[in-house]
Amino acid sequence: MSKTRALQLGAAALATAGVLSACSSGTNAGSIPPPASATGTPASSSQGGGEAPSVPSPLPTAALLANPCNGGLSADQVYKLGLAATGTKRQDQTGATCTWRSDTYDANQVSITAVTPNKNGLSDVYATRGNDKYFEPTTVSGYPAVYAGILDRSGGDCSLWVGVTDQLAVNVQTQILDGPNKSNPCPVVERVATAMVQHLQGS
Repeated sequence: MSKTRALQLGAAALATAGVLSACSSGTNAGSIPPPASATGTPASSSQGGGEAPSVPSPLPTAALLANPCNGGLSADQVYKLGLAATGTKRQDQTGATCTWRSDTYDANQVSITAVTPNKNGLSDVYATRGNDKYFEPTTVSGYPAVYAGILDRSGGDCSLWVGVTDQLAVNVQTQILDGPNKSNPCPVVERVATAMVQHLQGS
């Protein structure tokens, strides 16, 4: 196993410790609907060399890398997504991560990780797709992305990678243990990823 893939797997495993249910019951539930352009036509999965589609317009990432809790989502987005106001930041070999708990279901969390060891961004995820339980290219607000993870989604886990530059992919990971979204976690992680891209666009 390559060092790059090991770091990817580490990010997925660590993020699994936390996750969300923002679409469940509660006054804030589902307040940020994904825009019509959030999910586009799946990108080709037969591109040579493990290369992902290029990022059309690189997003500013300095704030995200410095503090993913503030740089990943705004305070208003955190509220509208139904998350607890304060996220927990950590820094390890996979990069900077922020994890938020659901404001409705304490067992549910969502994490945003800027996976800095992978220097080829989303292409590193494409190159190691053989290790994943699922691999589904998509787009998030016009940016190349892929649902890919080493854990099966039946347990409430969903992992979405978004290419914010050609050198940096951000992993948005959710694991829903309670509530109605446990059996269908990916729309939740897509909603969080869409909010993240919108936040970065406004940076």
